[in-house]
Amino acid sequence: MSTQHQVQLIRIEAAQKGQRVDNFLMRVLKGVPRSHVYRVIRRGEVRVNKKRCKPETRLEIGDLVRVPPFIGSDQTQIPRPSPGLAQLLRDSVLFEDEQLLIINKPAGIAVHGGSGIRLGLIEAVRQVSDEWARAELAHRLDRDTSGCIVLCKNMSYLKEIQQQLKAKTVHKHYLALVHGHWPKHLREIDAPLQKNTLSSGERMVRVDPAGKASRTSFRVLEHLPGVSLVEAMPATGRTHQIRVHCEYAGHPIVGDPKYGDDRSKSGLGSYPGVNKLCLHAWKISFSRQGGGGLVHAQADPPENLQNLLLQLRKND
Repeated sequence: MSTQHQVQLIRIEAAQKGQRVDNFLMRVLKGVPRSHVYRVIRRGEVRVNKKRCKPETRLEIGDLVRVPPFIGSDQTQIPRPSPGLAQLLRDSVLFEDEQLLIINKPAGIAVHGGSGIRLGLIEAVRQVSDEWARAELAHRLDRDTSGCIVLCKNMSYLKEIQQQLKAKTVHKHYLALVHGHWPKHLREIDAPLQKNTLSSGERMVRVDPAGKASRTSFRVLEHLPGVSLVEAMPATGRTHQIRVHCEYAGHPIVGDPKYGDDRSKSGLGSYPGVNKLCLHAWKISFSRQGGGGLVHAQADPPENLQNLLLQLRKND
C-alpha cells in the first residue's frame, strides 16, 4: 500500500548534526528507493535553508530541510529481518562499544535497500537491537563482497570516521583470489576510475584518464594452480576500485561477473564456490575518537572462499 505525503519542513536537531542529506532523506522517506532520493535532490526539490543542495551536503543544527511530496511505502512496510538473518548479524559482530559496531558482512547482502532491494544491511541492523536503532554506515561494501564494515551509533563518531576516511588514515586490507600468476613486482596500481552507465542501465566503472585518481597497493600472499591470493590495500575508496584495478592488471577476481570474462574461468569450473565473488574485506583499523588508541578488526573469510583455497592447495 502506498501513501501520499505532503511537503515537510524539518528542523535539524543535535542528533542529526553532520549527517549527509542523502542519508537523512533515506531515514525520513522510509521505503522510498534510493534512486528516487537522488533524483529529487538532483532536480532541486530538496532544499536546505531554501537553497539547492547536493547528496553529500552536511547538515547543521538549526538547518531547515524541505522534503518534497512523495508516494512510497509506509515505514511499517519495510520488511523485518528473519530470525535467521537477525541471529546471523548478531553472530557476525567483530567489535562493539557504545559508539561503534563492526560486522563481518555476509556476501550477498546489500548494505542498504533500493533498486529492487527492500531490506539492506543497515535496515536490518536497525531492527535487530534497540542499541543499533540509530546506526549509520561509515562506508560501503559491494553486495557480493564479504567482510569488515563499520557502523556508527551516533553522528559524532560517524563524522569522526568520515574525516579519517577523507584523510586516508583508515587502513583497509582485502583478500582477493585472482586469475593467473600475479607478479610479485606488481605492488601498486595507480589508475583513474570513471563511472559509466550502459544502455541497459547497468553501472560500470572503467579506467579512464578523465576519471578520479585511484590507487591500490597489492601484496602476493600465495600462488596456487591457475590463481593467486593477493592482499589489496586501497588508498582511495572508489566504487569497484579493487575489482577494476585487478581487471586492469590482467588478473580479474575469481567469480566476478561484472569485471571477469569467460576465458579467465578456464580450468576452475570444477571447484566449488568458484562462481561467487572471491573478494573479502579482511582487516580494518582506525583511530579511536579523541586519540584513545586504535580500533582494529579482522574477519575470517567466508566458508566458500576457505573451501576453494583448501581444494586448490590440495592440487598444488
